[in-house]
Amino acid sequence: MSPLFTQAKRAPKRVVYADGEDERVLRAAQTVSDEKIAYPILIGRPSVINMRIQKMGLRLEAGKNIEIVDPEDDVRFTESWTEYYRLKGRDGITPTIAKAMVRKHNTLIAVLLLKRGDADAVICGITSRFDNQLKYVEDVIGMQPGASTFATMNVLMLPDQTLFICDTHVNENPTAEQVADMTIQAAAEVRRFGIVPKVALLSHSNFGSRPTDSSRKMAHARQMITERAPSLEVDGEMHADSALSESIRMASYPDSTLKGTANLLITPNLDTGNVTYNLLKMTGSNGIAMGPVLLGAARPVHILTTSATVRRVINMTALAVVDAQMEAEKR
Repeated sequence: MSPLFTQAKRAPKRVVYADGEDERVLRAAQTVSDEKIAYPILIGRPSVINMRIQKMGLRLEAGKNIEIVDPEDDVRFTESWTEYYRLKGRDGITPTIAKAMVRKHNTLIAVLLLKRGDADAVICGITSRFDNQLKYVEDVIGMQPGASTFATMNVLMLPDQTLFICDTHVNENPTAEQVADMTIQAAAEVRRFGIVPKVALLSHSNFGSRPTDSSRKMAHARQMITERAPSLEVDGEMHADSALSESIRMASYPDSTLKGTANLLITPNLDTGNVTYNLLKMTGSNGIAMGPVLLGAARPVHILTTSATVRRVINMTALAVVDAQMEAEKR
């Protein structure tokens, strides 16, 4: 994580937090401000935010080291709801509905601020359902060019290694094309952590041992990945123990193109990814984890979960800042 924080501090960005009243967010905002990682923008009722700042003994002050956006009284309200209506007017969103939603839904406000250029990155999802927040991201920000799907990757800091797992929150039963797409995106994120990705496509089948629709999907995804990203070290479909043990893998298939231990595990469906991540988080990493890292979004947005800790909010802020730095460099 150290390289990520070092990079973020080189050019801090404006990060808007949709859940600005949450105490975890406020504590994270204090650290983010103190360490000059980012300039926090908090969405929420000013009276509630200021009361909690005082109660927790924090040193956050609007106009000094934070900005507070009041959903009920923001000077950009007219421009924001007009933009949302422009985007969704042909999807049943009337001007009246647009006004009500921009007053009520903080994540919608956050992504509209990002789209307007009033923020550089968004952190949301800490007090709301993941899928609801993703809908606002999709409606306002959309997918990056070339992406066929959104996906998420979580990071586990295990005693012996750092393990990345994808997809943990988005695709219930992705197609082979979607698996290939998310794998290539996830591998790119792993490289940003200073780690060379070694990818295992997981299945109940081990190199063709049990042909089913699911296992054939993962095998087909491997073929597409090798065509699109020939330099990426990847193999599958395979069992999870084969992914993590070279000796087990080589006993099953000595010609495997994956060497050593896999560090990026791609699961065949949402149940597998989410259950695997949460089991390992609680039994193997003592709850030390990072993410979800949102893949496929056109702008720097990350949707956390309701179990997010203060440290996880800080870590994801640093990642969001680096995302925004990279976006700025491309312009």
